Amino acid sequence: MYFKNNTKQRLRSIQGLRSFKDTLPTSVKKVINKRGHIFSEILNNWKFLVGESLFKVCFPKSFKNSNKFGVSTLLIMVKRGHEIDLEYSKKEIMDRVNNILGNIVIEKIKFTTFEEERKQLISKKIVKKAVTKKIYHKKIESVKNEKIKKSLIELTKVFREK
Repeated sequence: MYFKNNTKQRLRSIQGLRSFKDTLPTSVKKVINKRGHIFSEILNNWKFLVGESLFKVCFPKSFKNSNKFGVSTLLIMVKRGHEIDLEYSKKEIMDRVNNILGNIVIEKIKFTTFEEERKQLISKKIVKKAVTKKIYHKKIESVKNEKIKKSLIELTKVFREK
């Protein structure tokens, strides 16, 4: 093996095949070593940690490690109206996470609520209907054949009703 000086990321590197961990930049390695493993384990086991019913209404958003200013905290996003269910199972979730990871990793859980996605999708569909009407209205008016123009107008009316 030939040893080569690499000034971009490391002081020294070995030419040839390297492990994936060695190819990552040092700043990314620090993030993974600090909290990446814990958060990825929580994401992988989330359905087991909270159960089937809570799995449908919540998901973990972020994890903050403990430091001299605060304790380690898991931030969970919850659909509006299901906060109480999650609040009652908070202690159970903390115990399960700490059992899976082997030691006391999470000391506090915070909740953030969000609206359901269905309401947002409905409002987007309404906006798109108005936009398509404006876009194709000029093109339909430019058609010279009256029968084709009438049939296109009828077609747009059918699409608007659906």
